Amino acid sequence: MSHDAQLRPLPHGDEWLHLDRQLCFALYASSLAMTKLYKPLLAPLGLTYPQYLVMLVLWQDGTSSVSALGERLSLDSGTLTPLLKRLELAGHVTRARDPGDERRVQVALTACGHALKTQALALPTTLACATSCDLAELQSLTQRLHDLLGRLRRASVTNPA
Repeated sequence: MSHDAQLRPLPHGDEWLHLDRQLCFALYASSLAMTKLYKPLLAPLGLTYPQYLVMLVLWQDGTSSVSALGERLSLDSGTLTPLLKRLELAGHVTRARDPGDERRVQVALTACGHALKTQALALPTTLACATSCDLAELQSLTQRLHDLLGRLRRASVTNPA
């Protein structure tokens, strides 16, 4: 194990409140850095990072209800609706009321939206290279973060503040 990778001793007292000891800050700063890396890569596709996340779900699932998209992406309808309107104006998706349940809005890819997937195929490899991590390390980190997310979601249900 390299010197940088060694664990520091557990903090005492108010050392727990140092910024560099905070998991929340490490996750926040990493998320900002990742989004910053994506920005110039997504610009040629005409997508913002949140729009790219919607497209990832639709490329995988084909169609989705707005509520299912919001749940999958942890986005509320106030954030998701304008985002979907912009994707619709760009010609990437269509939104239509579900004939079986008028309360539900279904989102589907257009031909243009499907074609955009081909342009996006190089993005994961480009980002993986930018991290300087090997594939096994990325898979492990991704799985650990998904596990953490699950734990955090369960904690927020069992310990509402």
